[in-house]
Amino acid sequence: MLNKSNPFMREANLIGGAWVAADSGETITVTNPATGAVVGTIPNVGRAETKRAVEAAQAAFGPWAAKTAQERGAALHRLANLIRDNADALGELLTIEQGKPLAEGKGEVLGGAAYVQWFAEEARRIYGDTIPSPWPSRRILVTKEPVGVAACITPWNFPSSMISRKVGAALAAGCTVVVKPSELTPFSGLAWGVLAKEAGIPDGVVNIVTGHPQAIGDEMIDNPLVRKLTFTGSTGVGKMLASRAIANMKRVSMELGGNAPFIVFDDADLDLAVSQAIASKYRNAGQTCVCANRIYVQAGVYDAFAEKFAAAVAAMKVGNGLEGGVVIGPLIDDRAVAKVERHLADALSKGGVVLTGGKRHGLGHGFFEPTVVRNATPEMIVSREETFGPLAPLFKFDTEQQAIDLANATEYGLACYFFSKDLGRAFRVAEKLKYGQVGVNAGVITTEVAPFGGVKDSGFGREGSKYGVEDYLDMKYICIDGI
Repeated sequence: MLNKSNPFMREANLIGGAWVAADSGETITVTNPATGAVVGTIPNVGRAETKRAVEAAQAAFGPWAAKTAQERGAALHRLANLIRDNADALGELLTIEQGKPLAEGKGEVLGGAAYVQWFAEEARRIYGDTIPSPWPSRRILVTKEPVGVAACITPWNFPSSMISRKVGAALAAGCTVVVKPSELTPFSGLAWGVLAKEAGIPDGVVNIVTGHPQAIGDEMIDNPLVRKLTFTGSTGVGKMLASRAIANMKRVSMELGGNAPFIVFDDADLDLAVSQAIASKYRNAGQTCVCANRIYVQAGVYDAFAEKFAAAVAAMKVGNGLEGGVVIGPLIDDRAVAKVERHLADALSKGGVVLTGGKRHGLGHGFFEPTVVRNATPEMIVSREETFGPLAPLFKFDTEQQAIDLANATEYGLACYFFSKDLGRAFRVAEKLKYGQVGVNAGVITTEVAPFGGVKDSGFGREGSKYGVEDYLDMKYICIDGI
């Protein structure tokens, strides 16, 4: 069990500034995926508690929106500094409930602080416009105002930074929030309540509820006080939430599934491509929506890349994220392990060959050996479905156009990557890949200063950057006559 002396550990929900239990007294037990040990329990709340959280957010909205941009920005700066000052404790909490290596956990926490700081600064840059009027006696103004209460549903794979992208932008814009973290990794989300209170953010501006996903989601969608819904998670759930939210005319942003291609052309720097493929594919044990899911290598360098890549993967240390030197932690639960096994078995049945790994790790629990499979083909499940695990299939291609066609042959369009020293190819391929994010000679490109989001079934809306605030603002046209 987690040391309860961790100052950010809370086993209660934050509603209107008060830490509360579920009305029913029911709880959900949270376990460490690396050890199976109990981390703690959280309230299992439903619609009634969520409704009170929404009402608390609505009550706090007017005063918070009325604050100056400088005042909201100052509060967010305090929040960012608190996150940085406590990155060790927050990173440990994250690793214990989620499983990723401690260095990754702390890195995620610090990345979240960077988002909060960005939005603290962006609060003062929410500009409007003055439009030249076609009428001599009139003036036309365009202003931007906060949409109101924002409901934020976040996933288990990045339980801290995903909140920072949403809450930071919402608070900068003048919105208040009700956050529902995943019941698999709730403590990093509840820690945000501790941080918000310490930063002096008024009661009710940040509310956090845990428990039954459907009941909480139903209240968020049906409650007319919620004017914005933002969700990060699977495409299937996202489509359902979006269709219902839009039916109630709520603002919606969705960051959904991916199936990222990673293309290595024959003129690429192979050592760079290998190192970046490792960073992209195996971060968080492959449990990221932007990780390389399909690795396409041009025929001329296929064998050389496969050899270098497999050797590097075989050298990675697997274990409990709290142990030194570990770079691959456990998968989140048994269902995740079973999915990797299903994808691997399908690949092997259709001609795939394991170069390294290929089975559950001897450590048990959610551990799976980092695996590389060559001779991958489009007929395999791994070419169509997001594995969300440490399985890297290597596909072979011949021509540039073939690589582009293979990469685009998916309903997803979140992130993609390719490697080439040819400047002309860099522009040609980047422009033809149908994705919201493109990395050229880089396998990890997420940053708070750039827009994060996808196209097609990967969703809509953007997080981070100056564009991230726009999703929490309504545009108003004001026409003034009699001048």
